[in-house]
Amino acid sequence: MTRKFLFILVLAIVTQLAQAKEPLLLSLKGDFAQGGLVVGQAVKGSEVTFEDKPLELTPEGYFVFGFHRDMPETARLTVAKGKQKEIQKLFIRKRDYNIERIDGLPPSKVSPQKPEIKKRIRREGALVAKARSNSSKDEFFMQNFIWPAKGRLSGFYGSQRVLNGKPKRPHYGVDVAAPTGTAVVAPADGIVRLAYDDMFYSGGTLIIDHGYGVSSTFIHLNSIDVEEGQKVKQGDKIATIGETGRATGPHLDWRINWYSSRLDPQLLVPPFKEEK
Repeated sequence: MTRKFLFILVLAIVTQLAQAKEPLLLSLKGDFAQGGLVVGQAVKGSEVTFEDKPLELTPEGYFVFGFHRDMPETARLTVAKGKQKEIQKLFIRKRDYNIERIDGLPPSKVSPQKPEIKKRIRREGALVAKARSNSSKDEFFMQNFIWPAKGRLSGFYGSQRVLNGKPKRPHYGVDVAAPTGTAVVAPADGIVRLAYDDMFYSGGTLIIDHGYGVSSTFIHLNSIDVEEGQKVKQGDKIATIGETGRATGPHLDWRINWYSSRLDPQLLVPPFKEEK
């Protein structure tokens, strides 16, 4: 092999290495299971889509998305910048859900028939949807969440609900049973988007925006101690536990959403320590 040929070969290898493209997707962390929340980071200036839904990025390139209760076992994440594109296939753990039977509810709360009640339910549902869609550019979703209340776990995410013997929608939160008046604290920093004293199904209802589509919902509250638009810090007292709305006993029903996708709060917090 001549020196000239060797020099050309080395130069070609160096050129290829110099032109090698750095990965666009820098990290992905979270629970890759139905109900899980995932936080990722991409190179600044990238465009990220999850299942063809464009994601908003923070100034440092962080983004967030979640897997709803019945998410298929695979999903697609795409990161692009200029002519470069990366497609990441995500594998999602399928979960088995319990059946929860709850009896003794007033029939009017299980299957309301009056037109005025149905109209009220639609109106209140629109308020909740609007609150969850009003998302800030705050990065509070990146905090390590804490439990908002102490007590005993009495209901779990994803469980199929059978109310007074009638199959209904699954349960989308985690329930913490405790006496009426027990303090509820903010699981992470956020902005209050909805504070409503008495909704038909959920009673006292509070929604806190943690940024980029991630929100917490607290229902069946006895009292609400914050106002819409108010900023709260993790650990601040925001409400008290009650049994308002469709409930058979005092408890907090805590829910996590990524926009309209309902996620499992229990996947975001440390193991629960029950109060004796």
